[in-house]
Amino acid sequence: MTSKLLVHSHLRDDLKRTIEITPESAGWKFIGFEVLSLKDGETVSGSTEATEVCLVLLSGKANISGADQDFGLLGERMNPFEGLPWSVYLPPHKNWIVTAQTDVQLAVCRSPATGKFPARVIAPDEVGEISRGTGTNQRFIRNILPDTAPGETLLVVEVITPGGHWSSYPPHKHDTDDFPNETYLEETYYHRLKRGSGFALQRVYTKDGSLDEAMAISDGDVVLVPKGYHPVGAPHGFDLYYLNVMAGPRREWKFTMDPDQAHLPY
Repeated sequence: MTSKLLVHSHLRDDLKRTIEITPESAGWKFIGFEVLSLKDGETVSGSTEATEVCLVLLSGKANISGADQDFGLLGERMNPFEGLPWSVYLPPHKNWIVTAQTDVQLAVCRSPATGKFPARVIAPDEVGEISRGTGTNQRFIRNILPDTAPGETLLVVEVITPGGHWSSYPPHKHDTDDFPNETYLEETYYHRLKRGSGFALQRVYTKDGSLDEAMAISDGDVVLVPKGYHPVGAPHGFDLYYLNVMAGPRREWKFTMDPDQAHLPY
């Protein structure tokens, strides 16, 4: 039986989408997420509507314009494992256009907003990369839109997990409005495997057992995290990338560890 939390990618549709998640399809209030696949020379356009949007170039180079600004030719990596991302932040009620100059995969991350911040490019030198954890818990974090950067409800981050390592571990949760101890944040994990084949594992669970799903993840899958703890494991020999989108009523990432693993360094 397939978990309701696991969304498989598919061949691109008439709108060039290979993944599409809405608040309605996910059964929550904040996050919308799409992945678009463009061939060299193709153009796609959209509107932010009543949301703020972060366009993340997962791979490829493209001319991007939006909010009455031309951001020029952006992008440099040809797959998400090669280097740091170029992204564009857009406020609500703005149109945007992306024209591929190579084959492109584009993530469209969105959540509700009122328009407090202007459009801007998020360049690789703003994102950087940091190491978190030690031993087989080490992974590499790229903060595209952290809670320290301008934004209203949306948080976006990339993580590289080497094969044989754990990530989002020790298990933590952020499903309770208990600031400053914990904040309520919905979350999606868009997974990519460096080899394009194989699998990774993710568990989403609560201590009371009301939710307990363990999923085998293929390249291009999305896992929904409406609540609970959500660790990820990458098998030996299969490096894992994921793009996290989080959003909620308070734009701060405050979490609580599973008490069984709380003694371990995060």
